[in-house]
Amino acid sequence: MKYDFTSHMERHGKDAIAVDGLGDGLAPDAPAEGFDGIPMWVADMNFPTVPTVTEAIIERAKHPAFGYFSPTDEYFDSIIKWHETRNGVTGLTKECIGYENGVLGGVVSTLASFMEPGDKVLLHSPTYIGFTKSLKGNGFEIVHSPLKIDEDGVWRMDFEDMEKKLAEGNIHAAVFCSPHNPCGRVWERWEIERAMELYKKYDCVVVSDEIWSDIILPGHKHIPTQSVSEDARNRTVALYAPSKTFNLAGLVGSYHIIYNKYLRDRVSARSSKSHYNHMNVLSMHALIGAYKPEGYEWLDELVQVLGANVDWACDYIDKHFDGVKVQRPQGTYMLFVDCTEWCDKHGHDIEWVEKQCWRVGVDIQDGRMFYGPCHLRMNLALPLDRVQEAFDRLDKYVFNAE
Repeated sequence: MKYDFTSHMERHGKDAIAVDGLGDGLAPDAPAEGFDGIPMWVADMNFPTVPTVTEAIIERAKHPAFGYFSPTDEYFDSIIKWHETRNGVTGLTKECIGYENGVLGGVVSTLASFMEPGDKVLLHSPTYIGFTKSLKGNGFEIVHSPLKIDEDGVWRMDFEDMEKKLAEGNIHAAVFCSPHNPCGRVWERWEIERAMELYKKYDCVVVSDEIWSDIILPGHKHIPTQSVSEDARNRTVALYAPSKTFNLAGLVGSYHIIYNKYLRDRVSARSSKSHYNHMNVLSMHALIGAYKPEGYEWLDELVQVLGANVDWACDYIDKHFDGVKVQRPQGTYMLFVDCTEWCDKHGHDIEWVEKQCWRVGVDIQDGRMFYGPCHLRMNLALPLDRVQEAFDRLDKYVFNAE
C-alpha cells in the first residue's frame, strides 16, 4: 500500500484522550502493571491521516495572520466534488452547504428549529450516546424503535414498530443514523425508502447523521438519505464531516446539506443566534487537504485495511469466544459485541467483563450507554497486529481464562 496503516503511532502526550484519558472519569481504567493500553474505546483512528491534510495546515500556518475570513469557493467545490464522486450526488450547490461545529450541534439546531422541549423524537436503538446526551440535554423526549436481528444475523429496522411509535406518540421528528452507529449497518436503498415513506406519512422532519458515510466496508455502498426520493430530499437535513474519515475531530468542523430553502433558513437562523457556530480557518484548509485526490486514494486503502481487521476480529470471536456474539458490521470501524450468553454461562455481568478487559489494557467501551444491555463497543481502527494482541489478551485473561 502507498500509505501507512501498520506503524504504531505514538499518541501519548499528543492531546489524545484515547490514551491519556485512561482512568479519568468515563474512560476505561488504567491497565495493571505489565500491560500497555490498546485504545479501542474512543471512535477515532490510530492511523496517521492523509499527508495532504497536514501539508494544507502547515502551508496556511506559514502566513502569520489568522483574522476573520469567509469560506472559499475551493472549500465548497471540494465538498461538492467529494459527494458527486463518492456517492453519485448531483445537483448539490454551494447554497445547500452550511458549516456546523459538529454533527451533534447540527442535530440539536435542526430539532430546536421545529420542536419545543418535551416534544418526542424517534430514534433507533441501540443508540449512539451522543444522540442521547444531546437530545436529553436540550429537553427532547427520545422514543426508541429497537432494531431487530434477522435470521441472517443482520440488523434491520422494525417498520411496524416505527409506525406504531410515530402514530401513538404524535411524533414529527426523527434522527436517522446512516450508516448506523453502533451497529454498523449500511442501509440498503429499499430500507431507506421505506423509512422515508413513514416519515412522510407522519410529516416528520428528518435529521440524517451520515458522518460515517465514507467508512463503508468492501461489498457495501452508502446511499445518501436525501437521494431516495424528491420528498426525502426536501424533508431531510443531512450532516457530514471529514472528522471520522480522516481522524480530524480535534480540529472541529462539520457541515450540513439542506436542499429545502425553508428548512435551510430555519436551521441556519437557529444555529447562528449564539454567534458560536463559526468555522476555524485551519479546519477549512484541513477539509480541502482531505478532499484532494490523495484523500480519495488514502480512503480506498483505509477501507480495505478496516475490512480486513473486521473480518479477522469477527472470525476470531466466532472461533474462540464461545457465547460471545457479534453481527459483522458493514460500515464504520466499530464492533458491537453481545456478551449475554457468555455472562449467563459464567455467572458474571458485563461490568465484570469490562473491568477484566481494562485490567489487561484492552480498552473497550461500555455498551450499556448505547442501549446494549450486555454489550461491548470496540474500535478496530488500529494496525492489525495491535488488534491481534488485544484479542490474544481477551482470550487468555477474559473469555477463556482458567
